[in-house]
Amino acid sequence: MDTSTAKGRTLLLAAAFVLAACSAPPSPPAPAPVTADVPAPARVGGDRDAHGCIPSAGYRWCERSARCERPWELAKAQGFENTDEAFVGYCGMPSAR
Repeated sequence: MDTSTAKGRTLLLAAAFVLAACSAPPSPPAPAPVTADVPAPARVGGDRDAHGCIPSAGYRWCERSARCERPWELAKAQGFENTDEAFVGYCGMPSAR
């Protein structure tokens, strides 16, 4: 066997070794960290009062219209001043804040 054939075979074996090492299956992913019982964050808009109104979105119950209203929108639509007192006066109930 001449030296060029020996070098070729050595080079071929080295290349095969490198390719085999690169094609090895990856290690499995690390398991997810274990956490203590952490409560889920509150959903936005998930708060509701006794009438089903969403206070965090600005809604309050109005007896007069029998529905959840945004005071500033109701004041504009009905032409009264945008104050808590005017809302209570229009809706006929005390403030539930």
